[in-house]
Amino acid sequence: MTELSGASQACDSLKQQELFPIREVSRLTGVNSVTLRAWERRYGLIQPMRTDSGHRLYSAADIETVRSILAWIERGVAVSKVGKILARSSGIKTPALVAVDATASEWEAWQARIRLALGAFDGLQLERLYGQVFSTYPLAVVFQDILMPLWQELLLRRDDYGQASEWTFLDSFLRARVLQRLQLGTSGAERVLLAALPGHCRELELLVAGLLLAGDGGVQVLGLGQPLLELPLVCEKIRPQALVLFSNQPPSKELPQQLKRLALSLECPLLFAGDAADLAEEELQGSPIACLGNDGGLMQRRLQQFLAGHLDT
Repeated sequence: MTELSGASQACDSLKQQELFPIREVSRLTGVNSVTLRAWERRYGLIQPMRTDSGHRLYSAADIETVRSILAWIERGVAVSKVGKILARSSGIKTPALVAVDATASEWEAWQARIRLALGAFDGLQLERLYGQVFSTYPLAVVFQDILMPLWQELLLRRDDYGQASEWTFLDSFLRARVLQRLQLGTSGAERVLLAALPGHCRELELLVAGLLLAGDGGVQVLGLGQPLLELPLVCEKIRPQALVLFSNQPPSKELPQQLKRLALSLECPLLFAGDAADLAEEELQGSPIACLGNDGGLMQRRLQQFLAGHLDT
């Protein structure tokens, strides 16, 4: 009886615990949402709770963990090593963290091999590694956890001598491969249109988003630079099931109203995806615009739910 009472009290305590959405954690810690998700997905440093719709919720303990991670990084410790330090300080090493460490090490090993191919500008070796990675992991892992983090790392270092050439080599290679996969998955049947907000992402990011969204259905990606004001005309001609707008930039104060005006001018539903979708979700609640988030599997599920009429906006 005492054990049951203690379990009930612990459950009640958990329910009463204050939880914070990712945008609030970003505001409190100064760590942007992209980095928070990377620390979770790649290194298992934080494990937020999830709502039924997939939204992350962080506890006060999670926020303190984020601050501890920042403190170790500021002392010169690589983020990939911070998890082991935190585990030692708590005296606990959970099986889940062991598994994440092992998986992250595998991904880093693939990235190291790809870096060698890029450094030698060896297209044949890069092609071989690309095929091997795809035969080892699901599509979402290949892009979200292995290829795109490396692409982003090189992009940030492109001012260093030689890095711009390696980034351009990888960017060109991946754009060609992703375009090929998108074309193979596009049929003449009903499809979803994907367009970027002008200036809010690079072409590869948009193409990868299209690939992650596609699933078993067809997604047609409109070219980078597609004018926002002409989207109603394009949709009138193509008659898609839905239009998805994509952005990886923080949304401006005016953006929610712009999207709401655009939704009124369209004959198809409007959805929003990318990092900006998480940040703008609260302001778009109650509007006809559905936010898909930025995680590949979650974006695809939400899109399918929306098209089936099961996702609230």
